[in-house]
Amino acid sequence: MIPKNYQHVLAFLFAIHEINKNAELLPNTTLGPMIYDNAFNSRRSSWATLKFLFPGQGSHINYKCVREKNLMAVIGGLTSQNSIQMGNILNTYKKPQLSYGSFDPVLKDKIQFPSLYGLVPNQDLQYVGLVRLLKHLGWIWIGLMVSEDDSGETFLRKLRPRLLHNNICIAWTQVIPLLTAFSQNDQEKLGLIQSTLSMSEINVILVYGDRQSLEGLQIVLYSEEIVFMYPVEKVWITTAEWDFTAIESIKKFTTKSFNGTLSFRLHTNVVPGFQDFVDTINPFQSTFYFIHQFWLSAFLCSFPMFNLYVPNKENCTGEENLWNLPGSVFEMRMSGQSYRIYNAVYAVAYALHAMDLSRTKKNARRDGGTWKLWNVQPWQLHWFLRNIRFNNSAGEEIFFDDNGDLAGGYDLINLVTFPNESFQRRRVGKVDPQAPAGKEFIINGSTIVWNHKFNQIPPSSTCVESCYPGQSMAIQQGKPVCCYDCIECPQGRISTQVDANQCEMCPENQYPNKYKDQCILKVMSYLSFEEPLGVVLASLALFLSVITIVVIGSFIQHQNTPIVKANNWSITCALLSSLLLCFLCSFLFIGWPGKVTCLLRQTVFGIIFSVAVACVLAKTITVVLAFMATKPGNRMRKWVGKRLAVSVIIHSSLIQTGTCVVWLATCPPFPEFDMHSKIDAITVQCNEGSALMFYIVLGYMGFLAIISFTVAFFARKLPDTFNEAKLITFSMLVFCSVWVSFVPTYLSTKGKYMVAVEVFSILASSAGLLGCIFLPKCYIVIFRPELNTRDQLVRKK
Repeated sequence: MIPKNYQHVLAFLFAIHEINKNAELLPNTTLGPMIYDNAFNSRRSSWATLKFLFPGQGSHINYKCVREKNLMAVIGGLTSQNSIQMGNILNTYKKPQLSYGSFDPVLKDKIQFPSLYGLVPNQDLQYVGLVRLLKHLGWIWIGLMVSEDDSGETFLRKLRPRLLHNNICIAWTQVIPLLTAFSQNDQEKLGLIQSTLSMSEINVILVYGDRQSLEGLQIVLYSEEIVFMYPVEKVWITTAEWDFTAIESIKKFTTKSFNGTLSFRLHTNVVPGFQDFVDTINPFQSTFYFIHQFWLSAFLCSFPMFNLYVPNKENCTGEENLWNLPGSVFEMRMSGQSYRIYNAVYAVAYALHAMDLSRTKKNARRDGGTWKLWNVQPWQLHWFLRNIRFNNSAGEEIFFDDNGDLAGGYDLINLVTFPNESFQRRRVGKVDPQAPAGKEFIINGSTIVWNHKFNQIPPSSTCVESCYPGQSMAIQQGKPVCCYDCIECPQGRISTQVDANQCEMCPENQYPNKYKDQCILKVMSYLSFEEPLGVVLASLALFLSVITIVVIGSFIQHQNTPIVKANNWSITCALLSSLLLCFLCSFLFIGWPGKVTCLLRQTVFGIIFSVAVACVLAKTITVVLAFMATKPGNRMRKWVGKRLAVSVIIHSSLIQTGTCVVWLATCPPFPEFDMHSKIDAITVQCNEGSALMFYIVLGYMGFLAIISFTVAFFARKLPDTFNEAKLITFSMLVFCSVWVSFVPTYLSTKGKYMVAVEVFSILASSAGLLGCIFLPKCYIVIFRPELNTRDQLVRKK
């Protein structure tokens, strides 16, 4: 006998005792118990079932003696095979069967077992709880042990795809043989299990089976810890089918091996009065079934008067206290299976109560007659049993669902063991199918006590080291999905969790940080007045504008001097004004690129620069014509004057202006946000609208500069008296050099640096014109006034 399982009998008797004391539930009716032990034996289970149906010495099957006692329901059995054998017989006679310990899915088949009611929750809930537990604790590389029977095969077939779907891998699978006798084959299988457990580095092992099918595993663990003194210290995860703490009293409980075990158990609750009921048991006063065999097995003492002996042990006194027994022998708190038996007895009682009320009302309506509850047939109980709903003494609502199974869930228990073979069960979670969506599985990981091997730190159970945030998993060819490589996230992507399947793109307005585990908001990038580059360019533009104003002021102040008069005052004023505007238009390129700014910056720049270059061209032509007009009889004299210069400036400027108008009318520039050019910034820039029009404007400006440079180059050797061509040649050489180098530099830069290149080119080319053409004259006007005379101006070389 396994003493711990005797609690099933006590829970059964306690429920009947309470019901018989309740005068309102079944008045004038007494429930009587019949108990048989099937000892995990299917043949014995069949024999016991027939004894239920046809009691008495020498009774034959299908012969029933007239008696007052009537078998209304059968509760059992503990194992799946026993429940199946019982069901095959009880279904023939339509006797209600309430199975409290079987999880076999075949018993859910209402066609094959129409009279069976399951007292255990749907096993699918246990699959859900197992997967959620493994995922919650990050265990993706586990060992699996299953019983060598149909239930173990079914469990493996249903669980494996769920694990793979959640990227949880089974490192190895061991099948535990069903021990009927210690054959050579069984010993070899147990030896293989023993070597696997001792050599495997897997920290987490999931075990499925019942007490009978897992007896071989208990033998292995017992020999390792007790005999060889090497406990198998793993994190064991067990299912509700196996109460691993229930052992024979002659054996020791393997406390070190099972310390920290996580087990799913049938939900239980505190039933008022049960512990007091158990505490009053005395083998010399109670007439409970198997009470003396239980007492002998639990306390290892003898009952000579009943011919029950334990070698070398004293006689039982009846003063032994059940509270002093270790938990592996007997627990005072009602177990999950005992709680199911307790509820099953009450379910039958409430069904009888409902039938009694229904039949009494029916007879009263007809003729006022009465009827006897014990005259009904068991098959008449099914409808009432399927529809019962009541609250038990623990305050929980009890009812059968649409599948004929008792509604409920599982508790997740953490076992904490102590050196004296005692232990404590801690409920650290639960699986509740009636909970709100997303709350079906609850676990409090901080309260779990782990095996002392892991120093109270949650162990890891992975094939490889986890990938950190900023990395993603890459499956290794030919290996399970749990064995993978970690690769760094590519540019622009991040991963924020451990073991990410893939890296995710940051939003367009964000970019990855250095470790690629977080997205950072991008800054707005444009050439602003606050940054050093913007400050330098703006200061330079302002300085050159001031220099230009000083030059203009000097020329106005000395406009009557010979050197100023000789430079065509009107063209000089137009050129200096256009250069001043060139410097000032640089400010259109600095600052936030708004809609108006984008429309004006390129067109204003193109028109003003065209005017400036046209003025230089006009000045160059004027110089050439002035020299040619000095020759006697030359017809060019009539072209010398303002008329030609103004005509050149106006026509040249009008062509560029017309081009800009067409540009603005067809595809005008507009502001845009460039999200992709730079990783860490959003480039705020002006889209030119049409790159072709931009290069046409730039090309036309270059065309005017080349003509001016060519004319000035050929006029560079004219006599010094009239020769301004040398200065113009050098200024245009600087101008062309700047803009020729501008094109490749502009195309090779991006964002605000592209704008900075254009601003610098504007300032450099304008400064070249200003410096080369006007600074030498300003030097004479301001610092060498003695050279600014008519005699010096007309002096021959």
